[in-house]
Formats: sequence, structure tokens, C-alpha cells
Amino acid sequence: MARNDFGDRGDSEFVDKLVHINRVAKVVKGGRRFGFAALVVVGDQKGRVGFGHGKAREVPEAIRKATETAKKGMIRVPLREGRTLHHDIHGRHGAGKVLLRAAPPGTGIIAGGPMRAVFECIGVQDVVTKSQGSSNPYNMVRATFEALKSQVSPRTVAAKRGKKVADIIGRRSRGRAVEAEATEAETETADA
Repeated sequence: MARNDFGDRGDSEFVDKLVHINRVAKVVKGGRRFGFAALVVVGDQKGRVGFGHGKAREVPEAIRKATETAKKGMIRVPLREGRTLHHDIHGRHGAGKVLLRAAPPGTGIIAGGPMRAVFECIGVQDVVTKSQGSSNPYNMVRATFEALKSQVSPRTVAAKRGKKVADIIGRRSRGRAVEAEATEAETETADA
């Protein structure tokens, strides 16, 4: 099977995507016995997502098992404005390393292979990602999930520190204003 063989099948509330199917053969007296392993990502497109791995003799059964496992182990990811991440994060699992970056509106999902399936299931519309390690789909998906687990919202940070959300977010916007002023000053000096 092709490595990036995505398939969509809609449940009542969940979207699930088939990320990868692996076929293995066991050689026995009468010939070969084939087995299939499926990697599936499931999400509600509102911030909840999970992944699962299932093995069986037939592809549909492997996909069903993987989907059940994915639904059991779902995590909630806080999203900014319901469309992107709150901050940039690194994730790692084994040799798989990923970098996830928040993006401005209209960017779209810039992600390759297995990571794209994860973000489509979460409901993210704008994100920029880079896979820096292994291209193994299992490790890439697990590394993406490790990164998403470490995602925190300003509301959570404010609650932990005993501050207001405006104090936390205010720093973000002030930092951008300072950067904008610096680039404006550089442009003026370059023109002069």
C-alpha cells in the first residue's frame, strides 16, 4: 500500500483518517499468510484528537480496531480562535522530531503526510510544521501528539500564575508591536 494512503469515513461526530497500512507476510508450509496493521487518526474537528494502531488478517478489521483504540485515547488540544495553535512547540518520539508553529489566518495546513491527518482531525486551519527526524508515520504521529500534549492556553497559564488572561496575552501583542516598530525603523534607515 502507498505510504500516504488517506481515507475518510465519517462517524456521527468524529472524522477519522487512515494514515498508514502495513502489510506483513508470515511464511508457512502452504505458502504465505498476510497480516495488516493500520494507523488511524480520529478527531471531532473541535480540539479533540486521538490515534490508534490495529492489527488483523483483513484490512477493514485492522482499521476498525485502530479506530476503536483512537477513540479511547483522545486528548483535548487548546486552540487559539479555534483555528491555530497558541504557541510554537517541539515534539519528539524515538527518532521522530517535529516542529509545530502557529500561523496567521489564511496560511492553511502546511504539513506533510501523517501530520496533516492529525491537524485535519483536530480542526486546525492554519499551522506550519516541519518533520526534522524519522519519516516513519508511527513515530511522526506520536511525536506530533507529544508536542500537542505540551500545548497550553493563556487561560491555563493565567490560572496557574494567579494573573489575568489579559496580562499573559498582552505580552504577546506587545512583543509583536515592538518587532513591527523595529522593522519599520530598519526600513526607514534603509530608505534614507
